[in-house]
Amino acid sequence: MAAAHPVARHGLSPPDQAALFEVASDQAGYFTAPQARACGFSWALLWYHVKAGRFVRVRQGLYRFRDFPSSPREHVLAVWLAVGKDTAVVSHESALDLLGLSDVIPSAVHLTVPRAKRGIPSVPGVTIHTTTKPLESADRVVRDGMVVTSATRSILDAAEAGTAPEQIEMAVAQAVERGQVMPEQLRARADQRGRRVAALIDGALQMAVG
Repeated sequence: MAAAHPVARHGLSPPDQAALFEVASDQAGYFTAPQARACGFSWALLWYHVKAGRFVRVRQGLYRFRDFPSSPREHVLAVWLAVGKDTAVVSHESALDLLGLSDVIPSAVHLTVPRAKRGIPSVPGVTIHTTTKPLESADRVVRDGMVVTSATRSILDAAEAGTAPEQIEMAVAQAVERGQVMPEQLRARADQRGRRVAALIDGALQMAVG
């Protein structure tokens, strides 16, 4: 006799696969175990669909609809979800890349989390930065379904972390041209990051706006 479907075996109400697909559609086909549970999928049912080939288990607690089309930055979204979408923000060089502000090719996915969350398990290919102050709403934007640091915050974070000066200069020029940063605000906030960052940003602004 064929094995019973997990829903029938455990007496669960039918899962809402359409709702789960809607969640995953905003996340390049990925979804977390808690998101699946919210749509009526137990662990046993998740595993049932993994074995049936409908879902792919990416890593612990993270899954993907197998046939969902791939996207260029989905690896960033995958680790952002794995670390915690309600906690982590894509930042530094990864944010510059997502915002299209420079030609930098990040060697790792950069995420910023609250200092209180610094003990989260390490994820291969991810660099975790911590902050003692919650990011203000003005420091957050959404790109490709991910929460990303704003242009101003991304430039300052990357400059402070040691991203190549020419990449910072490019990012400043692009952001100024697109109206994504206010030069005087960027200069004022750079002053709070120390002399090196302040000098780098001031030079970049002089080239961008004269």
